[in-house]
Amino acid sequence: MAVYDIAASDIVETVPSALLVLDWNLNIMSANRAFYQTFRTSADETEGCLIYDLGNRQWDIPALRTLLESVIPHRASVEGFEVEHDFPTIGQRTMLVNARKIYRPGEHDGFILLAIEDVSEERAARKESNRNWQLTQSIVDTIRDPLVVLETDMTIVTASKAFLTMFGITQAEAHGRRISELGQHQWDVPALRHLMDKVLPENKPIENFEIEDDFPGLGLRVFNLNARKISQPGNHAHRMLLVFEDITDRKQRERDAQMLTNEISHRIKNNLQIVVGLISYEAKWTAAPCLPGYMAMQARIGAIAQLYDLISQSSRGRTVAVDAYLTEIAKAVAASLGADSGIAIRVKAEPLEIDPDRAVPFGLLVNELATNAIKHAFPGGSGQVTLAVERIGDEIELTVADDGIGMKDKVVAKLPEKRGADYVAIFVRQLHGRLTVSGPERAGTAIKIRLPLLLVPAGGAEPLAA
Repeated sequence: MAVYDIAASDIVETVPSALLVLDWNLNIMSANRAFYQTFRTSADETEGCLIYDLGNRQWDIPALRTLLESVIPHRASVEGFEVEHDFPTIGQRTMLVNARKIYRPGEHDGFILLAIEDVSEERAARKESNRNWQLTQSIVDTIRDPLVVLETDMTIVTASKAFLTMFGITQAEAHGRRISELGQHQWDVPALRHLMDKVLPENKPIENFEIEDDFPGLGLRVFNLNARKISQPGNHAHRMLLVFEDITDRKQRERDAQMLTNEISHRIKNNLQIVVGLISYEAKWTAAPCLPGYMAMQARIGAIAQLYDLISQSSRGRTVAVDAYLTEIAKAVAASLGADSGIAIRVKAEPLEIDPDRAVPFGLLVNELATNAIKHAFPGGSGQVTLAVERIGDEIELTVADDGIGMKDKVVAKLPEKRGADYVAIFVRQLHGRLTVSGPERAGTAIKIRLPLLLVPAGGAEPLAA
């Protein structure tokens, strides 16, 4: 009962949606291939049937009757009429029906064109997304730390109850606003914006970004910010989860502990300086053969005092800057030589830091090697000693070098055997290092000690190795 010309029929067959053509009595005039495939029926079973009698009356649906008998008679077309039904052949489905009255030129009687689109998966996905979102919101609200979910344009999608309470706003007031607009724009920090711009496109999380400011209603607070890209499986849309951790109390405890550490270190340094002074006083009255021992002891205790002086001046208190430490040791050694000495002490150190627990044997080792170089390398009374530290691969190399007379072959050969009996060997063992000495082919002597990664790059808070 075809009423189309060939061109119209071809068009109908190429449409991916299921199509039905009904006469005014709601009998099926024709259907396209997509309809037969979707509903698993044939033209013989379909054409000429009243739509309600199709198959086993699976189209006798109240919603469809409303569309065909109440809506269509009064309107030329209907868009997006949703029909949800349990079809015997294909199960529970949601169909989106578009209907239109069509008239051929010169003919009074027309027909009804129904386009049926199966949106079951889309609706199911939407429901699942809503369920997931409700679950996500429930999880968000149970987390103690304030957090927000942001769109790609950095506007707030949702915020946790802790966040809303902290800023004294409602979910409606927060939704759609940018983080940089909150409060008095405390979060409008260029460095933070730069990091946030990389979270979604480059998948670079933000780790422990610290902001300290005076927040309205909160006072002076310190927040730690962490951010991650989040996405739903099967969904190409991405969002950002931004967590605000209030670390104000923790920072204050750290500052109090640091102040206490610095104060204790300062007092220890003062007490050690007193000991150094007492040794210096006793050295004035001691016999000449004992004087080198007094001076060596004075230098060792002075090296420890310098360490505690650095700790008391440190802004962190947890690490000691190696270059500053070596500089202080060099100054102390140079001072012990007197103003007229021809021996110069030079420092060449990378910007590294050392754990205070290892700084004492490290400083004593440097002091011992520098003292030995001054004592043996310059019979003429002039020269240069270099204290150097650099990182080489997974190790640290400490070098104490001089441009003096150098060591004889037999002394270099026997030196490793003597290591166990002197202070140098003790300190090297404490630092789990290994010692090498340059051969006699070079001018002067260079003693190198390779250490495991006991040092950390400048600015680090923790040692790189235990």
